[in-house]
Amino acid sequence: MIHQYKSHGFNIVLDIYSGSVHAVDDVTYDTIGLYEENDKDHIREIITERYKISDEEFEAVYQEIKDLEDEGFLFSEDIYKDLAIDIVNRPTQIKALCLNVAHTCNLSCEYCFAKGGKYHGPDAIMKKDVARSAIDFLIENSGSHYNLDIDFFGGEPLLNFDLVKDTVDYARSREEEYNKHFNFTLTTNGMLLDDEVIDYLNENMKNVVLSLDGRKEKHDAFRKTIAGKGSYDTVVPKFQNFVKKRGDKEYYMRGTFTANNLDFTEDIKTYLDLGFNRTSLEPVVGNPDEHYALRDEHLDTIYDQYEKLADMMMEKIDSDEEFTFYHYMLDLENGPCVHKRISGCGSGTEYMAVTPTGDLYPCHQFVGNEDFLLGNLDDGIVRTDLVGQFKQCNCYSKEECRSCWANMYCSGGCAANSYNATGDINNTYEFSCKLFRKRIEMAIAIKIYQYMKEAEKEDNIA
Repeated sequence: MIHQYKSHGFNIVLDIYSGSVHAVDDVTYDTIGLYEENDKDHIREIITERYKISDEEFEAVYQEIKDLEDEGFLFSEDIYKDLAIDIVNRPTQIKALCLNVAHTCNLSCEYCFAKGGKYHGPDAIMKKDVARSAIDFLIENSGSHYNLDIDFFGGEPLLNFDLVKDTVDYARSREEEYNKHFNFTLTTNGMLLDDEVIDYLNENMKNVVLSLDGRKEKHDAFRKTIAGKGSYDTVVPKFQNFVKKRGDKEYYMRGTFTANNLDFTEDIKTYLDLGFNRTSLEPVVGNPDEHYALRDEHLDTIYDQYEKLADMMMEKIDSDEEFTFYHYMLDLENGPCVHKRISGCGSGTEYMAVTPTGDLYPCHQFVGNEDFLLGNLDDGIVRTDLVGQFKQCNCYSKEECRSCWANMYCSGGCAANSYNATGDINNTYEFSCKLFRKRIEMAIAIKIYQYMKEAEKEDNIA
């Protein structure tokens, strides 16, 4: 399978199963488009007439394409489909837990999928014995995994900061005995950040996710305090202090865009103006009837914004002021292994969420939905049938994914999004798929531009 598209002055050809990316001239681009469905003489007739080139020039182009095909870099066969069966049959070895340490929040964000951080239930705070049991559970069920991940989540996890610190200490105390290493992440709305908290997070968290929706008026429209006041003026100085102290350690400034800020590149500009160069903006997830919901009628505008964002990033490459956008991060040389490409995020199999009472769910987006209750820390995984369903959920289990050029990049998409949109984790949410495909196209175009600029620099040095 191949995918061809034009973007930012490039003619781009992706060979899906080899992972090869080709930036080619017009003649080669059109010849590749005709290659599989037409015989050589017919292609020659079309191309030589269209571009007014000689037979010899056509032969050179055609032979180059044939050589790439023979070498497995164009029109390569799908050699991975049978691996999906192996993934389904693999043992359940968990490598990451999302600890919902606080089912309560000091903000009341209108679009919050967790319903004010309570997940459709009462306020709840995780206790020390539950958190420590979660660490033990992860170690016991991690199999051969050495690196284990803990994500402190909520609600607002800093409302239970003492528990966060105790959990980190407890996990570290278990590492040597069990030959494991823990990495920690925390997601915060920033309201409780102060120098003490900042110093602790910078010392102990591998990554910190900071929630800010960009421009003040857009942020304050949704991210309000319990009293109904916008939080922008409170959190931005705290975030700036945090990022200044964090240095070169990993963080992300993560926002949500809705129908209220379809011009979200302006929010990315706000991030940069405020000094935040590691950015992420996610499309809102929620009831399609809500006034802020994203709909098909918004697609062209969103596509245009992703194009503008790519332009921004290329301009920053030119000026050596590069910034990161999470959904445009793509490693074309050392990407994820084939098993990871097929199995995706690992929700319900390698990754699970833990509630304050110790219940286990496939991920934080399923918390509170009793149909997806996997078990608990005391009894372990009870619903092995559900785990089996999540193991089967991949880019080969969904009919639409099998013929999609992006299937090796998205691994079948988000199970929670599919369920929320269709009622079935093994279906696809087409709106989300369209956004994903556009982002991947832009990410690859940026990579090509980056490679070309690096090559130009090397040539100038030489």
